[in-house]
Amino acid sequence: MNVMSIENLSKTVDDHPLFSSVTLGLEEGEKTGLVGHNGAGKTTFLHCLTGKIVPDEGKVSIKNGSDVAILEQTVTYSPGSTVMDYLYQAETEKAELLRKYYSGLKNGTSCENYLSMIEKENLWSLETDYKSYLSVFGLNIDVNTPMDMLSGGEKKKAALARVFALKPAIMLLDEPTNHLDIRTIEILETELANTSSAFILVTHDRYILNSACQTIWELDRQHFYRHPGSYEAYLERRAERIRMMQKEQDRLSSILRRELVWLQRGPQARTGKDKNRKDRIEAMLSQQRNVQDAKQTSFSSLQRRLGKNILKLDRLGKKYDDKILFSSFSYEFKKGDKIGILGDNGCGKSTFLDIITGLEKPDEGSVEKGVNTFISYYDQLGRGLDESKSALEFISDISERTIFCGTEVSAERFLELFGFPRSRSRVRISSFSGGEKRRLYLISRLVQNPNFLILDEPTNDLDIRTMENLEEYISSFEGCALIVSHDRAFLDCTCNSLFVFHDGKIDYVSGSYTDWKDRLSQEKKQPADTPKVNTRAKREKKGLSFKEQKELESLESEIAELEELKSRLEESFAYSQADEFGTLSERNARYQQVSAEIEEKTERYFALAEKA
Repeated sequence: MNVMSIENLSKTVDDHPLFSSVTLGLEEGEKTGLVGHNGAGKTTFLHCLTGKIVPDEGKVSIKNGSDVAILEQTVTYSPGSTVMDYLYQAETEKAELLRKYYSGLKNGTSCENYLSMIEKENLWSLETDYKSYLSVFGLNIDVNTPMDMLSGGEKKKAALARVFALKPAIMLLDEPTNHLDIRTIEILETELANTSSAFILVTHDRYILNSACQTIWELDRQHFYRHPGSYEAYLERRAERIRMMQKEQDRLSSILRRELVWLQRGPQARTGKDKNRKDRIEAMLSQQRNVQDAKQTSFSSLQRRLGKNILKLDRLGKKYDDKILFSSFSYEFKKGDKIGILGDNGCGKSTFLDIITGLEKPDEGSVEKGVNTFISYYDQLGRGLDESKSALEFISDISERTIFCGTEVSAERFLELFGFPRSRSRVRISSFSGGEKRRLYLISRLVQNPNFLILDEPTNDLDIRTMENLEEYISSFEGCALIVSHDRAFLDCTCNSLFVFHDGKIDYVSGSYTDWKDRLSQEKKQPADTPKVNTRAKREKKGLSFKEQKELESLESEIAELEELKSRLEESFAYSQADEFGTLSERNARYQQVSAEIEEKTERYFALAEKA
């Protein structure tokens, strides 16, 4: 049975249609993800469902007795509110019922009519449930703490605790993972999987979309598409839909070519029965459109060559008051290092990046940057984003022209390629949405043509398609990258190793995020009474067989030869004409093959070396 029915819903904002004639139903307990690019109208759609925004057409019907709770992107509360006050400021029927009851008690008016309703809804346990969820999400504080004293991540945790404590029939969650660390996001993922409430979830976290959602609603160019199943199933269905749409566009193009030839023949060649033919041609022209979203164009830029010495961190340490963030950390970056940074909120990740970029001084140790190393820093604060300028002025001040997919393009064209049409590129940045500002700031970092990228939470407020473009850029990036992100899928797609912050130190971990989590999971499964030292002793005693020892020795020289070949291939890319390795296309294919061989043989080498 539908707990929410949406009929012919339409909304236009500033003469721009966001969605039209939307008819959908949300079943009791159904778990739905809502996806679409920035500016498509997802937040406006949620506000239409709650009545905060009045649609131009259509209606939304909620099943009798069903409460709707919304988690907004920005946490708002009344001035002077405490964490407990915030609970009762929720705009739901349950919260309103309790507000009226306590207001009646305070004013000395009769409250008996509210008591039976409170008993029926079992609302006496609301405060206890709220405190419990605060603890679940890691916010262990006094509920009389003023909201103003909380950090952005702590406020989001309070908002999540409030929504889950209210136990509404329907939850509307708008980007709930923003400003949360990975540990809290994993807790949220578990709670979403276990809740009995129906929900509509707007998020760019593909892990949660895939694991917690049973249905995906896609908002694409004013139209909604419903995809049963997980996010993975949605991607497959969407690809098929685009293929069929492209097939129809190809058919229209073929007809139009014939019709336009007829139109150009002149009136003397036409008969009376063709008087409506011109109207049909115009109708077909209006049906033609670009099937692929313009925002799916890949990021690319001209990259500077790295020197032998890239970046060296020597015994770095930093503390605030008595809290040690990290100490005695050393690392020397190698070409191709793409390192993800993990850790709870407040552990010092952003401070670490600020020290590397020279914005903050370490308490101990030093940072030595190579003479050819050009760092481009994308920080959370958007430092350097001059909102008094238009997007075009801002990008042009950095670079009038840049390289895109091997071709030199103007700043205006570059903005168009990444979702800023000419009508928007001349608008002041101050009027942009949060997502648009983040995307523009990201572009401004890439047009600098860096060879060392430092990205601090680059996925906040970006839509999934822009994130996928960024993943593609980083995957093909030949320099180094250092990335702080709470998006697990993004880390898996971009990073080959990790810096893990914990307990005042930083651990270097080889491999992807999923590899690391799998290792932790295996360690937890190991029986507590099995001493780890004994396991290691057995492995050391076993050692390598004669055949394995020969393989290890052979791998060392094979990897060195492949590395030399890879370097020669990289040097050959500077020339477009064919050489000893063949054409540019053949060289690229050979380069990919050699890189894969190096990775495979290196993994085998370390496995044998550990066993030796």
